[in-house]
Amino acid sequence: MNFLISSREFKNHIFKKENIFFFTLIISIFFFDRLLKSRIINSLEEAPYYVNDYVNFELIWNIGIGFGLLSTNSTLFYNFITTVIAVIIIFLIYFLIISDRIDKFIYSIILGGALGNFYDRLIYKAVPDFIDLHYGDFHWFTFNIADIFISLGILIYLLKDLVFKK
Repeated sequence: MNFLISSREFKNHIFKKENIFFFTLIISIFFFDRLLKSRIINSLEEAPYYVNDYVNFELIWNIGIGFGLLSTNSTLFYNFITTVIAVIIIFLIYFLIISDRIDKFIYSIILGGALGNFYDRLIYKAVPDFIDLHYGDFHWFTFNIADIFISLGILIYLLKDLVFKK
């Protein structure tokens, strides 16, 4: 794939009809994530919600990146990571615009989730994670819907490159 294209070609790519579908997908994922997070934030402030023996909903404020990695109390480091995430989002938007259809789908679901978590970083200075998967005393990292879309997009991307390598 040629990553460098002229500004005229880029403008032509942006306004393709198929891109409207993918931008709509991004916005839909973003708003779905926002809807669930706002409901969780408003209803789980006091106590976790028991779903079954394997799933709880418990609100955890994550100041790191995915699954709590790189969590720190340093404002400077938090702002640096947030800036890096913003740059990655810009690159993903660029790649979405110039890519073929399957890659557009992959970038769209990653971007929908990434924008949801990025919004939280800007507004709340942390990302609300609330899905707690566990078996007995073993608990997986607490995560949210946006994390699911980001992870799913990365998984599809890796499978596409491993299985359908040209």
